[in-house]
Amino acid sequence: MSFTETQIGALRRNLNEVHIRRRQVNGRELTFVEGWHAISEANRIFGFDQWDRETIESKCLLAREVRGNCHAVYIAKVRVTVRTADRIVVREGHGCGEGKGSSLAEAHDMGVKSAETDGTKRALATFGNPFGLSLYLRKRSKRAQGRVAANPPEPFAKIPEPQSLPVSPQTALQPDVSTLTGDAVVHNSQIDKSSLRYGHPRRFRDKAHLRFVASQPCLMCSRTPSDPHHLRFAQPRAMSMKVSDEFTVPLCRTHHRQVHQSGDEVAWWNDMDVDPLPIAEGLWNETLQRRIGKSTPAAAFPLP
Repeated sequence: MSFTETQIGALRRNLNEVHIRRRQVNGRELTFVEGWHAISEANRIFGFDQWDRETIESKCLLAREVRGNCHAVYIAKVRVTVRTADRIVVREGHGCGEGKGSSLAEAHDMGVKSAETDGTKRALATFGNPFGLSLYLRKRSKRAQGRVAANPPEPFAKIPEPQSLPVSPQTALQPDVSTLTGDAVVHNSQIDKSSLRYGHPRRFRDKAHLRFVASQPCLMCSRTPSDPHHLRFAQPRAMSMKVSDEFTVPLCRTHHRQVHQSGDEVAWWNDMDVDPLPIAEGLWNETLQRRIGKSTPAAAFPLP
């Protein structure tokens, strides 16, 4: 193995939120890490004398002076070399930078350094999250979208089929009064929509289960306390309604914010290499077992 166990653990660790910077560019918010932080992390993880960077190519794209204001734009190709116990790892990255100043020399100097720093950060980002790789999770993944569309998730709790005769319009209009015990609440409805020809998914609300999920460690970093995060892709969207509480997993506040800001939740989970649906199913079944007793299987519990 090229890297030590300590280095691998550091490379897998998520980027701390305090090191993320934001700026507005053309009406969009961009997230990034500063160049000094990326270099500092490389020194800490690889060692001060175990890595170096080299500018392979640098090119000026634009240089102009207008009324005493000078502006220069550069692109640069940077190579990062990391030396381990048994091999040499080489990564490259392209960067772009611009410089402004009162003289062309100052603008060129700032433009070159900015492009080299940007290229260094992009090369280091290929090593893992501490260098800003996790920030790319915010981009949409069409591949992940297609995979979920081809295999839509099945609901965890199986609702038993009605034992009565075919439902007549008068029977379908009877109020639905079934409820869970404890803190679980199911809102009564004038129409049992599961008995209609075109039913819709039921959304269970269970405060006790949400408290139980919040007591579990974060799936990403094992920190506590956690937030009960609802998996938005688990059920079709409904106006002003969350998915059922059975599709809930624990996330710390930092990762909870990241998944909501990603724009594509399915791609975020795929990039994290975590399948949250079986985890949510296990937590839901554990809540049912706690409520009805370990001697009775969860499938026998009368769900609403």
